[in-house]
Amino acid sequence: MDITTIIGIIIGFAGILSGFVIEGGHLGALVGLAPFLIVVGGTLGATIVGLPLQEIKKIPQWLKIAFSDKTFGAEQAYFTLVHFSEKARQEGLLSLEQELETIDDKFTKQGMQLVIDGTDPEITKNILQSNISVLDNRHKIGIGFFEAAGGYSQTLGIIGTVMGLVHVLGNLTDPDILSGSIAAAFIATLYGVCFANLIYLPIATKLKIKNQMEVQTMEMILDGILSIQSGENPAILKEKLKTHLGYLPEKKPEETLINGLNGDV
Repeated sequence: MDITTIIGIIIGFAGILSGFVIEGGHLGALVGLAPFLIVVGGTLGATIVGLPLQEIKKIPQWLKIAFSDKTFGAEQAYFTLVHFSEKARQEGLLSLEQELETIDDKFTKQGMQLVIDGTDPEITKNILQSNISVLDNRHKIGIGFFEAAGGYSQTLGIIGTVMGLVHVLGNLTDPDILSGSIAAAFIATLYGVCFANLIYLPIATKLKIKNQMEVQTMEMILDGILSIQSGENPAILKEKLKTHLGYLPEKKPEETLINGLNGDV
């Protein structure tokens, strides 16, 4: 589990509820089934309208990414590419073909196979860049879903409040319950704003950051593969990869160099 996602949501709601109690409020006053259904159900319906059926099926997958501690194998990719570069320089590109069987990452495997097959460097670059672009665009659909939910949630909260006030103004015969009814009507707005700013929009931000991390790792792998294909010195390759990482990784045990890549990159 990605503990920061869970902790952030808990701290956010705890801060709001604690402040409400300190000001003299009662937590029971914030409970309302009707406002909850209006805001959550309305938001879900509005966001689903904007998605094709095949994308709707991915909602659980997007949530899993936001709440899971997914790594992108940047350091493992660094050592693997350095290993490939050194081996190719000593024994030739064809010597890498057997080692591809130990690679789990499809992107790295595809790129190195193109290199071993003698594909033109420009074609290799275009194919791998297309893969990165497709992945980036696919991830943006999930990011857009939660960003849209953040906007709809706040609007649905206002709609819920207006509906509550319409009900209140239609029953002014009992002044004793008027103030309580007005207060209850604004719970929908509270739900809409809280869910938008503590759940939907933060999840969109988390997905955006994870997408950037994955794209950066793939761009580093792309640079490494093209350097290997051009026969550059392993020392130069190390410097290129370090610019992507921003630091020099510590040396890993030899057995992790090939198998360390994350298969989800």
